[in-house]
Amino acid sequence: MHTPPSRRQFLRRSAALAAAVGSAAYAPSLLAQEAAYAHSAGSERASVSLPADACDCHMHIYDDRFPWAPGAKLLHPNATVPMYRRLQQRLGTTRNVVVTPSAYGVDNRCTLDALAQLGSSARGVAVVNDAVTDEELQRLHRAGVRGLRFNLALGSVTTVAMMEPLARRVAPLGWHLQINMSNDDLLANRALLARLAVPVVFDHFARIPLQATAAHPVFDFVGGLMREQRASVKLSGAYLYSKSGAPDYADVAPLARALVQLAPTQLVWGSDWPHPTEPHKPDDARLLDVMSTWLGSPETLYTVLVANPARLYHF
Repeated sequence: MHTPPSRRQFLRRSAALAAAVGSAAYAPSLLAQEAAYAHSAGSERASVSLPADACDCHMHIYDDRFPWAPGAKLLHPNATVPMYRRLQQRLGTTRNVVVTPSAYGVDNRCTLDALAQLGSSARGVAVVNDAVTDEELQRLHRAGVRGLRFNLALGSVTTVAMMEPLARRVAPLGWHLQINMSNDDLLANRALLARLAVPVVFDHFARIPLQATAAHPVFDFVGGLMREQRASVKLSGAYLYSKSGAPDYADVAPLARALVQLAPTQLVWGSDWPHPTEPHKPDDARLLDVMSTWLGSPETLYTVLVANPARLYHF
């Protein structure tokens, strides 16, 4: 059974990227392959024809006008709004959700600047801790933020103990909590996650092991929340777990299709651009095409790319 990368593996991969960013070797080895589209391999457009208002529900903006958080580990070179807009033209998406990267800690200025540039076609997911004021939450809401991220798999600036109090505070705003945590941590906190006052959105296939069946405790728990319409899962970051790899990520397909069969109204898709964990960037158009085959029909494609994001992010 293949299991998601451990925190140590995740950080080792992140360190390799950070080292590449800071070295002269980065330019020929990585930037050359990204000449056509920044931080994305390949140059062809996606083959799948997307419906109007198709939404990329998980991407990041990095901009060196904004400083890294002290001790940040997962750093990345500039991945700006103009770079992303070019990728959108390649993929055929028109809506997107900007997720504050761990590198900025609880400083959401880069995300808010991106939202201001992108306008009404974009929403945001911010990172805050329990010191955030109600005034700041209102300011984030006016800017287009619709959720809070807890990236606990990376050992970030938030904690499990902050989840329930912050969930109660953002419930009147119609927000959700976006969560990335290990299998062990998820199972240890099942009761808390099940009673949160807001919906939960699990990053990156909820880190469910690829070969898991419905009897697997993580699949069973996440699937139960999906059936109750208490949780959604992001079909994002297939390369994080795949051993078969590009171009088809064939070993991810059974899990993806099982989630589609289980609760298609509880799924969204995200590119994870600019793929901050990956020293060698994947082909975003190919990833989108592969994802469309998992969904199986134009009707499900519309549900996952348009209807579900519109409901979850209040487009």
